[in-house]
Parts: sequence; structure tokens; C-alpha cells
Amino acid sequence: MIPIGLMKLGVILVLLLGFMRYSVEGVCSVEHCTDRTRCVLSEDQRSCKCASGYYADRCDKDAHIKVMCGNDYMGIRAIEDFFKYHNVPLESLHLPNKSCRAQREVIDGVPYYMSMTSKEQYLTCGGKPLEKNITHVFYSLSLLSDPHVIGNIIRDPVIKMDYTCVQPYIRRVSLPFPVVPLSSETVMRVHELDASIQMMLYTDHSYSEAYSSAPSIELRDKVYVEVTVKEPADFFLLRVNECWATQSSQPNTTEGSAHTLLKNGCVDDHTVSFLNVSEGQSGRNGESSTVRYSFVMFRFTTEPHAFYLHCTVQLCEPDDHKSCTPNCKSISKREAVRADPSLGLLSYGPIRIEMPDRPQSSILTTVVLPVAGVWTVGFLLIILITVAKAGSRRLALMRKH
Repeated sequence: MIPIGLMKLGVILVLLLGFMRYSVEGVCSVEHCTDRTRCVLSEDQRSCKCASGYYADRCDKDAHIKVMCGNDYMGIRAIEDFFKYHNVPLESLHLPNKSCRAQREVIDGVPYYMSMTSKEQYLTCGGKPLEKNITHVFYSLSLLSDPHVIGNIIRDPVIKMDYTCVQPYIRRVSLPFPVVPLSSETVMRVHELDASIQMMLYTDHSYSEAYSSAPSIELRDKVYVEVTVKEPADFFLLRVNECWATQSSQPNTTEGSAHTLLKNGCVDDHTVSFLNVSEGQSGRNGESSTVRYSFVMFRFTTEPHAFYLHCTVQLCEPDDHKSCTPNCKSISKREAVRADPSLGLLSYGPIRIEMPDRPQSSILTTVVLPVAGVWTVGFLLIILITVAKAGSRRLALMRKH
């Protein structure tokens, strides 16, 4: 049996959208390495190491290592016996900032050593700089143990657990026909991370009263749109990438007419204007977790006149102001970053056009009837004049006799 003091241990844990991969490398007893699913022999058959998640000389014990990612926290835990086997006391476990210590917690009668960190403590406790691509953000931390120094030597292994929470910041949301509710809203759950994004239409510029059913709006009136992140509130920045109207409830249909309002986060319809949420004045896209904009009501030239409004949205990290705010001055850049319109989709509708009833005019009412009236009056006058002249003649003859 190989002494524990000669063991070298390294732990790597990665969490990606609900999947966890980790490996535990440690020297184990070759003569007891019989289960190849838990113990891996070297090519020369002279050494072995435990497979992912197992430990002890026979690699027959499960460390039950788990990474936990939530809306506003991240953490890691393993059973107490795993650390005791490697002679690592709880007092020696900490994050890169040693003031952030691990704790002991009993879950269902089983003792664990664990570290939980809130998003606010992430950087303070030594979290690595955020890594990101076009769809995900990566939070990475390490749980470390202090070396057990005896004189000027170390015999027990130093444990290091690197763990990462990966959070997507692009959402897909869509509502089917008919759309009558207060707002377009979808709640998505990705490995304990809830994100709720909604789109609403308001009655006026104060954004105090939302439509409670499919609205009817007169031509030339303004339509007030709000897209906001409800959960988690005030954490992400929100950018509206594309907005367009279609005659069909299907956003990507080729049937019927379509009209673009926003493209690549920039105004594509000259009547569109953004509103600063806090100041109530002109604002910009991507500045907060809520985006408000308005446009002038219109209708399509062909029926149906009612239309559906669709928008694609993107969530950005709080410190990502630069990439979340669209550059609307560079045409080449706007074309280069053109996104798939199906990403982060919100739909609202139908929005109906209110057409006031007006009497319909025709050639009969505007031309024929007035002219006929003039001729009728003239004809009556001629008859009256003729009758009057005949009466005068008859009266003169009677006087002569």
C-alpha cells in the first residue's frame, strides 16, 4: 500500500449548462486496482490513479463532488471523508482570498465541506476575470487548502478544486396566436438559473398603464414599447437587437408583408426613438435592464391591417456597457454583427389599427345629385313663370269684355 504522504491530488471541475465534468488524479494501490471504471492503470502497469470522482487506496469511495450554480451564487462541495482521507482539515480550506473560508454542513445526515459565494463576493473572494463568448459568460473560482508544514517539509497533498459556472445570456421567447394578455413573457430555467424577459405595450409616454388586451391604435398615434428583464432584476444589461412587424403571428414567415423598426440595435424606421428609463428623456439602447422605445402607428397596404411585433434581445454583463451599446454610426460594423433574428425572440400582437367611421363619398353624391337639384329648381321656376304669364293674359281678356 502506498502511503498517503506520497499521493499527489489535483481536482478540476467544470459545469456547462447543467453538465459537470471533473477528474481526480491520485496515486492508488496497484494490487487493488481491479475495477477499471474507478481505477486507471498506467501503460507500464506500475502505477494507477483514481477515476473521476473516486478516492481511497481501492478507489472505491465516491467524493460526491458537486458544483452549484444559481441566480446569484456559485459554490462547490464534497463529503467530509474525502478531505479527512487526505488529511485536509476544514480550517485550511479557502478561496483565493483567504478571508473567504469553507464551512461544514450536514445534508440528509451526511457531513460536507462546502464553499458558497454570492455574485457580489465573486471578485472579492478571488474570482477570475469573467470570460465570455457571443452566447455565454464564465465565472471561475478555486477552492484551495493550505499546505500542512512540518518543520521545513510537506507530506500531505495540497488540494485545489477549480470550478466554473457557465451562464447563457441569450434567451429565446415567443408567444403563439392569439395575443391578448397583459404582456409577452417567458420564464426559462437553465440549471437553477431563471431568467424572465417580457415585452409590453403602454398607453402613453408615462409608461404607467399597460394594455390589458390586444390594442387598437389609430394611425399616426405613437406606440410605446417596453422590453425588460424581470428576473433577475437589475443585474443584466438588456440590448434589443432587431424589431419588426409582420402580418402573421409567425416571426420568420415569408408570407404577407413585413416592416423593420430596429436593425442591429439601431433605428431602421425614422419614427423610432429610445427613451431613458430614469430621466424620461431621449435615451439609448443597452444602457440598463429595461429598454423603452416608441414608433408612429402604421398599417400595411394590404389586409389584414393588424400586425404582430417581434423583437430579438440579448443580455449583457453589468460591466459590458461597450459591447451592449450598439454603434449606430458605423454602417460597416452594423452589417458585420448582424445576428440570427431567431435568438432571444419576443412577440406581441395582434396590434390593430383604429379607423374612425367616415361617410363614403361617390360620384352620385358629390356630382350627380347637386346638378340634378339645380336642374329641378330651374324647371320649377320656368313652370311658375309660364303659369303666371298665362294668368295675366286671361285677366286682361276678361277686363275687355
